[in-house]
Amino acid sequence: MLMGIWIDHRRAVLVALNGTEERLTEILSEVEKHSERAGDSPMKGSYEPRQVPADDSRQRALSQDLNRYYDEVVARARNAQSIFLFGPGEAKGELRTRLIRAKLGGHIAAVETADKMSDREIAAHAREHFSGPRVPQAPESGRPNAGLQGEVTPIR
Repeated sequence: MLMGIWIDHRRAVLVALNGTEERLTEILSEVEKHSERAGDSPMKGSYEPRQVPADDSRQRALSQDLNRYYDEVVARARNAQSIFLFGPGEAKGELRTRLIRAKLGGHIAAVETADKMSDREIAAHAREHFSGPRVPQAPESGRPNAGLQGEVTPIR
């Protein structure tokens, strides 16, 4: 099985290619945006520093959420013979490091920066990487991801 993985810190879309079969799996992270301090600024009056967690506890929570998220993606990629990582930002490099630690580094075919994409565009990009360019088919309905099989797995 060949696998394309589009990833950012909030979502991963795994495209498993096995012959003519294609399966999409979406994994959602529990990573939240950084909390901002609520209330007035210290210059304007009341300001309660305990309204948000301290930076170190927020960082610990973020790290724990990302660890669970990356562990789930690595577990789903374990049986792939070849892995193509792509996406915006730093998550693809962080996942690459995790795959190497999981002794899957030899399975990484390429790592590429890519913008945000629809599920259909992600699947087409993975297919193109492994088998060359193909002409995308128009969706049968008006929905851009219509006809794609897959599942959504929230991480808890």
